[in-house]
Amino acid sequence: MYDLVVAGGRLIDPGNQVDATRHLGITGGLVTAVSERPLSGREVVDATGKVVCPGFVDLHTHTPTDLGAYLAVRSGITTALELEAGAYPTSAYAVDMVGRSPVHFGASIGHFAVRAKVIEGADEPCMVHSGRLFRPGKAFIVPGTGEQLAEMERRLHEGLDAGGLGIGLLLDYMSRAIDADELQMIGEVAADRSAPIWVHVRRGAAGDPEGLDEMLVLSRNTGAPVHVCHINASAMGAVDEWLRRIEVANDDGANVTYEMFVHTAGSTGIGVHAFRTDWQERFGITYGDVQVAATGEWLTEERFRRLQESDPNATVIHHYMQEEWIRTGLVAEDMIIATDAMPCFDLETRSVPNGAGTHARILGRYVRDEQLIGLSEAVAKMALYPAERLEGVAPHFARKGRLGVGCDADLVVFDASTIEDRATYLEPYLEAVGVDHVVVGGVPVISDGEFGDSRPGVRQLASGAELD
Repeated sequence: MYDLVVAGGRLIDPGNQVDATRHLGITGGLVTAVSERPLSGREVVDATGKVVCPGFVDLHTHTPTDLGAYLAVRSGITTALELEAGAYPTSAYAVDMVGRSPVHFGASIGHFAVRAKVIEGADEPCMVHSGRLFRPGKAFIVPGTGEQLAEMERRLHEGLDAGGLGIGLLLDYMSRAIDADELQMIGEVAADRSAPIWVHVRRGAAGDPEGLDEMLVLSRNTGAPVHVCHINASAMGAVDEWLRRIEVANDDGANVTYEMFVHTAGSTGIGVHAFRTDWQERFGITYGDVQVAATGEWLTEERFRRLQESDPNATVIHHYMQEEWIRTGLVAEDMIIATDAMPCFDLETRSVPNGAGTHARILGRYVRDEQLIGLSEAVAKMALYPAERLEGVAPHFARKGRLGVGCDADLVVFDASTIEDRATYLEPYLEAVGVDHVVVGGVPVISDGEFGDSRPGVRQLASGAELD
């Protein structure tokens, strides 16, 4: 008699090379049986005619809020991590969600937050903290001294000791501040700790690979694991060339992975450094391609400049990508899917639709409708590959992204014929449809399409650290 049985679904488990009708037995938060024959349980989920697969692991979210977690689980995400920006201390990330999150959560050690503390004595622990966005200061523009680099190095190790899931590096936003010595120091720390560097690479003119090459050299020379965030947003029309360069570097000893999201716009604060330089050349767009997330307003040059000075933290959406680039990246071997979900606090304050629609969009549009990739391949990109990337720094992720005996009971049951994303740039919080059941840590969070009261999500930490 199992605690929970998921009965008769089509199990898609790329990690164990399974695509067949199976019955899952779950006890104590773990998968304890994968059977061709029916099982008995205190609670039974009838998955007949539905797909059962590992819960999706999102490596790249910036929204540790009730709304963000709700939208994530509605799309089948069971683990949502802030790795690109990170946090310092790591425990500051999603502190308000401890004990009441429907999904697992966690963060890397945030280099930007370490730098803010060392350079200017500022406490800016993560992108979203205590209900507000962080405020970039001089740490984003001032190079560090030798003494300051030594202190940053100490604090990076401290953050990894405390459970940081690698090092978050907002390199593009801090291009003026981070020199070769600092980057070398970060690479050496990452290599020493087998801790991935989750990097937003420096961006030049549209498609220029110079920023990518810098990280490939760092990985090859130091042995640091490197993960390129939102490669489609940085490479743009040169996705193929960027992927080719990564393949060559990996063959030569580098250790580099990559991710993408599947929407045609990026999003950030209007006051960031990227929007105070040659952004029109970088993105290949003009003022009229930039939209205020909160209101949907399309900007003119005059309005852009006024908003940049009066409200530099205002989130804007810059429409610059093409579907063709997304399709090119999506078929790439070993591509990881992430959301890059921007902060969402309430239904009135709009953001981008990534957090509500990414994974359902993959399964509905690109798998079912266009048949661009296969179902098992899609599940691998959304569950297995991201879990595998974390295993070096957090070995317990070997139990996630898979549904074999002994694996964590994080799973999603969906209807392959109806799953669909509904979120748009004007209505970004329309939840996905077609997800019938979501189980996190063996506990049903969504049952028969209804979002329940259970909040089993726990903080995910690197090896050796203890949960708060």
